[in-house]
Amino acid sequence: MVSMGPADETGWLELSYDLFPRVEAAFHAVLEESLHPRGPEVLYDLVRDFGLPPGALAVDVGCGEGEHSLRLAERFQLTVIGLDPVPRHIELASSGLDALAARDPELGRRVRFELGAAEALPLEDRSVDLVWCRDVLVHVADLDKAYAEFHRVLRANGRVLVYQMFGTDRLEPREAEWLWTTMGVVPTSADRARTEAAIAAAGLRIDDCIDLGTEWGEWAEQQSGKPGRRLLYASRLLRDPQRYVAQFGPAAYEIMLGDCLWHVYAMIGKLDRRVYLLSKT
Repeated sequence: MVSMGPADETGWLELSYDLFPRVEAAFHAVLEESLHPRGPEVLYDLVRDFGLPPGALAVDVGCGEGEHSLRLAERFQLTVIGLDPVPRHIELASSGLDALAARDPELGRRVRFELGAAEALPLEDRSVDLVWCRDVLVHVADLDKAYAEFHRVLRANGRVLVYQMFGTDRLEPREAEWLWTTMGVVPTSADRARTEAAIAAAGLRIDDCIDLGTEWGEWAEQQSGKPGRRLLYASRLLRDPQRYVAQFGPAAYEIMLGDCLWHVYAMIGKLDRRVYLLSKT
C-alpha cells in the first residue's frame, strides 16, 4: 500500500496523477465499509435509559402530525401530550389518534393533542416527567423563554431531550442566509453557543450532548438511499427551475430546494445534528 504524504511535500501533478491513482481503488474499497452509523432510533434508546415508569407524563413539544407522541406512548407506556402551534398538525394528529384508538382504546386514552408553543406551554408547573423536543427549536426566536418553560413544567427528577440541527463552519455565510430564510430558521437558534447559553440561563443542566454529526444521513443512505435522492432532486431543481415553478409556484420551489439541500448539507457536514439530555440543576 502506498502511503501519501502532505500535499506540500509533493508536487500537485505528481500527487494527483501518479501517487493518488496507486491508492484510489483501495481507498474506494475502504470507503465501501460501513462505519455503523446510528439512526433515529437512538432517541428512543435514550428515553429507554431514563427509566421512566409506565404512566409518566411526557410532552412532545412541536409534535407535528403526532408520530413521535404515539411512539413514546406505545413503546414506553407513557401518557403523552402533543403540542404544536399549527392547527393542521393538531387536526391530522388527532385524526391519526382516533384511528389508533379504535384498535387500541387504552393507548388512545393516554395520548392527546393540543395547540401550544414552546414559549408558552399550556401545562401546570412541575407536572411533566419528560420534555421531548425534536427538530423544533431552530424555528423559535426566544430560546430563553422556551427553555425557561421546559424548566417550569419539569418535575424535580424529570428529564429533557432536545434534538436539533446546527450550522457549522463549513456552511458559507451566503448559503446560511438563504437556507435559514427559506426554511424559517432563526439564525441565532441554529447556533450551538446560543442554545447552550439559553439552557444554562433557564436553570437546566446538560447531562450529555451527543454529536450525531453526519451519522443519520449515512444511516438513511445505507437503509433507503433517501439522501442520494435528495441530491438528485436538488440537481434537477437547480437545472430547470422554471419547470417546477410553473407547476407549483415559486414559494413551493424554494421550500423544496431548501428541504433537499438541508439533507445534503447534513450529509457533508455543513449542518450538524446534536442531542441534548437535560435535567434541573
